[in-house]
Amino acid sequence: MKPMGKKRVILLLCSLMLLSGAAEAGAQSASKSQTSVKTKSTASVAAKSQKSVVSTKVQIPADPVPQIVKNVSPSVVGIIGRSTDPADKTAANRNNLAHGTGVIIKSNGWIVTNAHVVDGLQSTVVVTADGKTYKITDTYVDEISDLALIKINASNLQTAVFAKSVQNAQVGEKVVAIGTPVSFSFRNSATVGVVSGLNRAINASYRLIQSDTAINPGNSGGPLVNMKGEVLGINSMKFAAVGVENMGFSIPAETVQYVINQLFKYGEVKRPSLGFSMEESWSAIVGLPTQDPLTITKIVSDEAKKAGIRENDVLYSIDGKRVTSVVDINEMFKSYMPGQTVKLLMQSDGDIVTRKLVLTQGSGVDVSTLADDDGDEF
Repeated sequence: MKPMGKKRVILLLCSLMLLSGAAEAGAQSASKSQTSVKTKSTASVAAKSQKSVVSTKVQIPADPVPQIVKNVSPSVVGIIGRSTDPADKTAANRNNLAHGTGVIIKSNGWIVTNAHVVDGLQSTVVVTADGKTYKITDTYVDEISDLALIKINASNLQTAVFAKSVQNAQVGEKVVAIGTPVSFSFRNSATVGVVSGLNRAINASYRLIQSDTAINPGNSGGPLVNMKGEVLGINSMKFAAVGVENMGFSIPAETVQYVINQLFKYGEVKRPSLGFSMEESWSAIVGLPTQDPLTITKIVSDEAKKAGIRENDVLYSIDGKRVTSVVDINEMFKSYMPGQTVKLLMQSDGDIVTRKLVLTQGSGVDVSTLADDDGDEF
């Protein structure tokens, strides 16, 4: 082996040192790269974790009730006057005052309320949400539906928006009642509850909305409002008895619209009548699901006599629609007028027969009431 020269040895050592430095630099670079990747990975995980934590926070929506009350209250009025009813519970009070609530339906001063709010009142005053007072100039009353129209000389009033159909409402949805409970100084009080039931047939000519909103004397005629700010119905009555709580009833928007349209057009509600009285089955009276027919108890109109209808006949259907209660018939007759002819499916002397009957104008079909009913209207 040939010995290496001094020069070549120095060159070799330099090369080895360069290679060693390059290797060390490469190792440091790789280490830094790994550290950078780890840092980025850790940061990414931390960011995702933080994002996950943020996304799991519950977003609580603002309660819509205050804004709804604010929006609807200008359309709600208080009604107060002197009662002429000697049996009125307020008769012993100073000035013999009685009061209730109303809802503005036209900007020129037309207001809907309950018939029992304005019936028997004298020197009646309407107070709007802004504190202005007005005398009533016109009054139209429909006692059967417990609805009334009153007029005040005012303009540019804010009108309420009524729901197109209460059938779109759901049991359990939140509602607000606005009115003048107990004292006239409590005008535009709001109570919150839910719809407890729909299509209730209880001591009224038409089906009602049941809710658990706090309804007190003076709330009569006020609105029951949904979370869209629409009036579902006009508060009319409640059960008031020991052991009974939060059972209020409102006249649905469809019935309100039907009655006020008739009052505006005719000054009265032109209700068709079958011309005979009926008795509901026991199941219908107590509220059991039933297909039992109604029994004719008394013939009233000449048209019913001409049609061959007699006492103790049994009524199954009108124009092909099964009816089991007087409320069924009253609801159906919202789309009928006196003078129209209907086809009745009946049983007479054990035979199934069809009778054609001309409807007369009357008070509709009388509503059967439950015996020992502890509920009170106010």
